[in-house]
Amino acid sequence: MNIKTIASGSKGNAYVISSGRSQLLIECGINFDKIRKALNFDLSTVEGCLISHEHGDHVAGVKKMLRTSNIKLYASEGTLSVLKPLDSQQVVLKEKVAQNIGEWIVLPFRTEHDAKEPLGFMIQHKNERLLFITDSYYVRYKFKNINYLMIECNYSADILEENVINKVIHPVQKKRVLQSHFSLENVKDFLKANDLSHLREIHLLHISEKNGDPERFKNEIQAMTGIPVYA
Repeated sequence: MNIKTIASGSKGNAYVISSGRSQLLIECGINFDKIRKALNFDLSTVEGCLISHEHGDHVAGVKKMLRTSNIKLYASEGTLSVLKPLDSQQVVLKEKVAQNIGEWIVLPFRTEHDAKEPLGFMIQHKNERLLFITDSYYVRYKFKNINYLMIECNYSADILEENVINKVIHPVQKKRVLQSHFSLENVKDFLKANDLSHLREIHLLHISEKNGDPERFKNEIQAMTGIPVYA
């Protein structure tokens, strides 16, 4: 399984996973022309687009995607109620109900974010499994046999606190961050709570420009796990 990050962060998110013959788009939060370019203008093997929730940095390119391609949206009923695609353009994902999407099997699960009905995804292709979690301050489940992990690492507690002290961000914004995003500390706790024996790659997503440090986060998680980390 190959993972390609097209964009990640508060300005927009878009990822592509590929089996070599088939692809899934995860999030469509940037101009769809940029996604099309990242895919070498070939959408023929894209089986669908998974959307975790309806916030703009995850769906900004959706309208153009639906208007200019045959790619279907796969999201929760809550998310789709905001996006309002045509019936023919959508498939409703239900929590803990597996969905076949071409060669892929997607198992959606609940995440915790200030959105209508946010989801994370366990994605399987043949014997390989990828776990995708973003924009969630808490993960209630444990997972087995993960080969690839794509997980939000938005901020660290010390950088966030320092930014409040230095008035880089307002205390109200700090409260929202704490109640809506996964931190470096959360990621470490999550990794400790789950079986990593089959894990090959960790991809840290949605790192905050103000409250994050990609190089530090990468180094700390890699030192902790001994597994290749990409940020």
